[in-house]
Amino acid sequence: MQLIYILALKSIRCVPMSKVKDASLAKKGEAELEWARRNMPALASIRARFEKEKPFAGMTISTALHLEKKTGILLETLAAGGAKVFASSCNPLTTDDSVAAAMAKQQNMNVFAWEGQTNEEYYFCLNSVLDGKPDIVIDDGCDLINLLHTKRRGELAKVKGACEETTTGIVRLQAMQKAGKLLLPVFAVNNAHSKFLLDNQFGTAQSTVTAIMQATNKLIAGKTVVVAGYGWCGRGVASRMKGMGANVIVVEIDGTLGPHESGLQRGLSALYDGFRVMAMDEAAQQGDLFVTATGSKNALDAQHFSKMKDGAILCNAGHFNVEINEPALRRMSGKIEELKENIAGYRLKSGKTLYLLSEGRLVNLARPSGQGHPIEIMDGSFAIQALCCELIAKGAKMKAGVHDVPKETDDAVARLLLQSQGIGLEEPTAEQKKYSESFEEGT
Repeated sequence: MQLIYILALKSIRCVPMSKVKDASLAKKGEAELEWARRNMPALASIRARFEKEKPFAGMTISTALHLEKKTGILLETLAAGGAKVFASSCNPLTTDDSVAAAMAKQQNMNVFAWEGQTNEEYYFCLNSVLDGKPDIVIDDGCDLINLLHTKRRGELAKVKGACEETTTGIVRLQAMQKAGKLLLPVFAVNNAHSKFLLDNQFGTAQSTVTAIMQATNKLIAGKTVVVAGYGWCGRGVASRMKGMGANVIVVEIDGTLGPHESGLQRGLSALYDGFRVMAMDEAAQQGDLFVTATGSKNALDAQHFSKMKDGAILCNAGHFNVEINEPALRRMSGKIEELKENIAGYRLKSGKTLYLLSEGRLVNLARPSGQGHPIEIMDGSFAIQALCCELIAKGAKMKAGVHDVPKETDDAVARLLLQSQGIGLEEPTAEQKKYSESFEEGT
């Protein structure tokens, strides 16, 4: 693979400002970006205001996000607001090289990303975006923020705040906070209701199903699909699979998942939503297709692989590639074949073959079969990111720790998304407002 540095003139000397796989892909990437621009009206509205107000003038924003066309429009929006942007991917397999090439050509844009990175290359790119000495950080999965707190602590003092995009990242941040090790204020963008509901439930559902079908060209109808995890992502996947004619089994854990919910409650919810619910040991014997969405480790493990049918397909819709224990699967295999892009066949010593998609990484984002969430979904998610960055830039008073997105910001994005579809909601009457505020009992 030939990596190409794109040089930019700074003062009187040339310094490398971007590193992408193939700069000649920029024209194709621009076409992808243009399609996204035309279908992200909420960000377009925010960008128009940012171009006038320049809330990020003189600031640097460093990001680790899945680098594809929708992300590109967020980065353009931040740059339009006056920011110098340094961008990397948050996953070695999810960069669209054409979009990376197109973004690298833009003013105030510094891109370090390509599809198919080694672990060493992945961290080279994360370190490269921190070399920009950011004022604001946007992360997806907490790798960038973790790097700031471990090997790049010298950059911490300049950082005003950060935003975290995904559930897994917030879990990691909360663990850091509990241990007294989180030294930045971070907006939990994932937990904004507009994002949490739309992105995790509807976005993950459609993008996961699309990627599986694109990679395998297999029929969903009539298959037994096992979904591990019934959070917002899992319930979205289960619902879409059911709608396509699959027989869906949901697997949950008997344990606490947060301050307001347990696996028991999620399992009960899945049952009342019309799904079969059982432990993985039992489900492993029945599934044709397995999708993990737990945010945890080894949801599919050695004892499950040994019970699966010959030809079962395994994939992951959770952030990190730890939900399917690939090292254990590898140890159980006598032969491993790379059958086609994003499909590897593991021939077990028992004679069965199991098929793993996208190396156990995010199936809905791993190139080329994964394209990420639908454009409309990411318009909302990235609108929240942009507005939270603006709050940080304007000096929002927050202590180090994980912070909820303000309700007014959440509502502002939901309103923008509805308005973009020509929808306005009913305004409450004065009598209705009074009734709600007085908590009067109905008669």
